[in-house]
Formats: sequence, structure tokens, C-alpha cells
Amino acid sequence: MNGFAAVDFEFARQVLQRGIAALFVVAFLSTLNQFRPLLGERGLLPAPELLAWTRSSKRAARLLRPTLFRFVRYTDRRLVALCTAGIVIAAALVAGIPQLGPPWVPMLCFLALWGGYMSITSIGQTFYGFGWEMLILEAGFLAAFLGSDEQPPPTVVIVLFWWLVFRLEFGAGMIKIRGGQEWRDLTALMYHHETQPMPGPLSRQAHLLPRWFHRGEVLGNHFAQLVVPWFLFAPVLGLFLPGPVPAIVGAVAAGIVVATQLWLIVTGNFAWLNWITVVLAFSAIGVPGIGAEPRVAASDPPWIVDGMPLAWLVVTCAVGVLYLVLSWRPLQNLFASRQLMNASFNRWQLANAYGAFGTVTKERIEIVVEGTTDEDPDAATWREYSFKGKPGDVSRIPRQFAPYHLRLDWLMWFLPLGRSLEDWFTVFVVRLLAADAPTLRLLAHDPFAGEQPRWVRAVSYRYRFTTRAEFRTTGARWVRDRRRPVLGPVALRA
Repeated sequence: MNGFAAVDFEFARQVLQRGIAALFVVAFLSTLNQFRPLLGERGLLPAPELLAWTRSSKRAARLLRPTLFRFVRYTDRRLVALCTAGIVIAAALVAGIPQLGPPWVPMLCFLALWGGYMSITSIGQTFYGFGWEMLILEAGFLAAFLGSDEQPPPTVVIVLFWWLVFRLEFGAGMIKIRGGQEWRDLTALMYHHETQPMPGPLSRQAHLLPRWFHRGEVLGNHFAQLVVPWFLFAPVLGLFLPGPVPAIVGAVAAGIVVATQLWLIVTGNFAWLNWITVVLAFSAIGVPGIGAEPRVAASDPPWIVDGMPLAWLVVTCAVGVLYLVLSWRPLQNLFASRQLMNASFNRWQLANAYGAFGTVTKERIEIVVEGTTDEDPDAATWREYSFKGKPGDVSRIPRQFAPYHLRLDWLMWFLPLGRSLEDWFTVFVVRLLAADAPTLRLLAHDPFAGEQPRWVRAVSYRYRFTTRAEFRTTGARWVRDRRRPVLGPVALRA
């Protein structure tokens, strides 16, 4: 680092800008494919009804986060146009095209992504109530001020990325250490690989590893989240201590974060949470010799400071001051006895509090949805609807979907954890009874090939991974046993 210019972090900037933009492509694509059947004009939780409610009173309006659809009436066509524009802009940033111009060009592009995606998450209700939604928004906002290829990355913005990774990792570590006993007695990962929301192809193999290995996983997690994040700030010491040591310490800390996230990527499906954490961790990896050195010649005009236009320097420093103000409450939250998880302290979702899996469920309960075309439900032959990501067929290998986000499958995992069925699930069952084509496209398989079932019901099952001996005998990945009826049988009224 050299004052206002983070001269050794050009490689970090390239990874941050292109990586965050790539994940915006995924986020907008996920929305394009799923928002309309989930939240569109005829969705399970229609966004137009939410917007109408917020227009009914000032108090309700204050609860709604910023969204373009407050000023422009929501339609499914406009949602498609917004997602398409987001994908095009993000793809251009991945290709590095806006970065070839002045810093204002990539800034406007990233702010467009930030504002456009916030317009979606603000009306996304429970289907967008995940921590990685606010994480990509905050990352996109900060990426807007990384500048372009014309000047070195601003030091203040690089440091703000370290602060984001610190809140993300240290916050998650503190949530765990304060959470369930399983994190303190080192048994959490004896259950997690099996009971996580959406297992991946290697989750069963990870679950079957020895108990001593799982204890080591938890210890490694605590080290990576509670100790390592402090060393991300080591490169700042390079401003005062000459030599490569501060930069090396920061890079090693970032490498540990990346390694732990890669393990989570290969053993689970957490949308883009782990992927964006990997991208953000690169902010602490300085590589000397990449990018132009800042100009410090006496002949430089006064509006050029450390190779950056003075106006751009003012803008980035203003962002730093803004974050200094906004960070007080999340800093308090990190050390509060009642720590909030995935919480925002302002309407713009900046300087948020993060964290996940403070407790780990010990058994996996799945809601299985079945239908039949028989008239008598008591003597009927029931056929199962198959979801794309959540367990169903006990012989099927779980698939890798992340960083793509299957929103319906994720909420199906949360369903057994609640005390009652949620409203969206009731509407979902009605849409199955009506053989609604957009809803059926959210599933992996419709057992009735578009025909309307006469009855639909929901039954809970306990799932567990097969042992190696069981797999050799049956070839199944899961063992399941039926627990109880959850809903139905229900039918549409004539």
C-alpha cells in the first residue's frame, strides 16, 4: 500500500470486480427463473399484494426497503426486463469492459446492479430472507468504488472489503460459539453434513468420515472464524513497517478463509454464500508488480493524488466516512450477548451483521408431497413429487447446484422446523392440485405429466445417510422412515 493507493492490490481488484459481477449474473438468473412462480403476479406470495399493502398506510410503507417497484407498478414483464438488464450489465463487468473507461463507468454499473437487485429482495419476502442476499448487495455497493484500470485501487475501499470479510467470518464464529452446545463440545459436524438444508454429491462421504475428523473440522472452523479474520488487516501495517511480512500475513489469513470455504463448497449447497466469501477473501491478497504504480512526480497536476483523480479520491473517502458511521452498531453487535444474525441496521443494507448455523439440527425431517388421481384417498396409490435439490428418492445422488439458489427447496427444509405450515405452502399445494405449469417447472419431476391429481397430501419422513454396509447391500444413499401426516389429503372444490 502507498497512502491512498493500494498499489499491490490490482489482482485483488480484478478478482473482486469480476467475481462479484459473476455472482450477480447467478443471482439475477435465479430470480429470472423462479421469481414469477414464487412471487409474481400469480405467485405463491404475490409481490403486487405486498406493494398494495405498503401503499395502504404510511406505517406499512416505512417497512418496505427501497425498491423501484414503489414508483413503477410491478408486472412480471418488468421483472423480466430488470433481470435481463442486470445479467447484461454484470456480464459486461465480468468481461472487464466498463473497467476500461474512467472510474465512474464501473461505479454506475455496480450501483445499477445494487439498486436493481435490492428492488427485488425488498419485495422477495421469505423467499429472499437469506443472509447471502444482503451480502451480495453490500459487496456490490463496495465494488462500485474500486475504480477502473486507469488508476490503482483506493486503499480505503480495499480496507472496507477486509472489514466486510471480518464481519462475515467473525460474526459467524461468534454466533456458533454462543449457540448450540454442539459447537462447544465439538460434535456439530457429526450431524451437519447429513442435516444441512441441501446436501451435495460429497455430503454423504463427508458425513461418514471418522468422529475425530469431525471434531477437527469444528476446531478448524473456530480457528478460521474467530482467530484468522483479525490477521486480514495485517497489510495495513505495511504503511508503517517496511518489508513483505505484513502482506504475507494478510495473504495467509485470506488463504485459510478460502480453504475452509472450498471445503464447504464441495460438501454442501449454500447458494453463493461460500463462493462470494472466497471472492471477498482475495481482497487481502496483495501481489506486487501487477498494475501501474501511482504517479508521485512533482510535475503531476494538483488534481492527481497517488495516481487517482482528486474527485475520485474524495468520493472513495466519503464512502469510508459513511462506513465509519454505519459500522458502529454492527461492531457492537459482534460483542453483544444477544448477537443478531443476518441483520441490517439501515434501509440500504450496508454494514450488515452476518452469521449462520448457530445451532445444528440433530435429525433430518423432510416434508414429502404426494398426489393421486384415485377417487378414494384411503385406498389410493400415491405418487411423490420430486424436488430438484432436497432429498426425495433414496437412491438419487444429491446434486451440486450452488452457487445457483433453489429457493423453494430451501424453504421446504425450513418447513418442518416451524410450528405450523406457512401460507405459501398452502398455496403451493393448491397449485399442484391445479397442475399449474409454472409451479411444476420449479420441481424436478411431476408424476402426473401435467394431469391434475385428485388429491394431494404431505407426509413427514426422517432421512439419514446410509452406512457403507447399507449402501453395498441396497445401493441407496438414504434411509427414510415415515413419521406422520402433515397435510391432507386435500382436493379442489368442484
